Amino acid sequence: MFKKSVVLVATAFALAACSDDSNDSASTTSATTETESSQAVADNKLETRFVTIATGGASGPYNIIATSLADEYSKVFDVNSKTQTTGASVENINLLNQDKVEMAFVMSDVLTDAINGENSFPNKIDKVQQIAALYPNYVQVVTSTNSGIETLADLRGKRVAVGDQNSGVEVNARNLIEGFGMTYDDLSVDYLGYAEATDALKSGRIDAAFLTSGLPNASLMELQQSFDLQIVEIPADRIAEIAQDKPFFVSLQIPQGTYGNEADVPTAAIQNALVVHKDMSEDDVYKLTKTFFESLPRLESAHQAASSISLEGAQAGLVAPVHPGAQKYYDEVATK
Repeated sequence: MFKKSVVLVATAFALAACSDDSNDSASTTSATTETESSQAVADNKLETRFVTIATGGASGPYNIIATSLADEYSKVFDVNSKTQTTGASVENINLLNQDKVEMAFVMSDVLTDAINGENSFPNKIDKVQQIAALYPNYVQVVTSTNSGIETLADLRGKRVAVGDQNSGVEVNARNLIEGFGMTYDDLSVDYLGYAEATDALKSGRIDAAFLTSGLPNASLMELQQSFDLQIVEIPADRIAEIAQDKPFFVSLQIPQGTYGNEADVPTAAIQNALVVHKDMSEDDVYKLTKTFFESLPRLESAHQAASSISLEGAQAGLVAPVHPGAQKYYDEVATK
């Protein structure tokens, strides 16, 4: 009887022990599941509640691409992400410097000026860091076929739209005009954005216009339907001369048929840049950078200029300090 009691007690202890092990295992599994769930939520949240992206004119590639990007950020991170139309590059960098936006699209020449404290920037701007080099902006100098304007030298004495004042368009227009031995004093200058410039060309209020953007420019696509459009050539050898002092200029060609042109047109180009406020956290910028590259197919659907963006090119054309969050993403993909 005693032996039977011992066996029963031992069995009870064994069952209790098994039950405790089972409960511990269940608790561990539950805790692991909760941790994984919390991590999954964290991966889809940002520390910031706002991601405002400064762009340019409403019809330009900056705004079209950035609008799609803001939509992605809103969906992925449940934040208030939107675009802000502006006068473009110079204004965008000033908005970042004034803590009014979190992110911006800018031209590399303007970004170079900003970090060096040159031209439009009396002081060095240190609140801006780069996420990526983007696609090239093509300098599109347009006129009518009967204007007699065939080269930039022919702009002397003409009425010329050079972009919004202090925009990236205006900065590279000024640089190119100076590269051809002229200043604004040699022209009759109007500060007009894309849509305003094409309207002025159509009505005959100006003789030529600078519209620097990715290809194609929506305003020019619309203009060519009702206007005898001619693109002014900028020869590669002249661009090479100008690039000795302005190294951000490269020579590219506007492909045949972009605006009904029968042949490729040589012109100058400047790389675009995606920049961010340097005080944004490393984790936030890592997530924003990752989502940016994962969203490229949707950005390309919004505007074909985004098809020129690549992971390799994004790192090759950097002109400003890289944000640590973007660098973390680049380091991560390099090991895969």
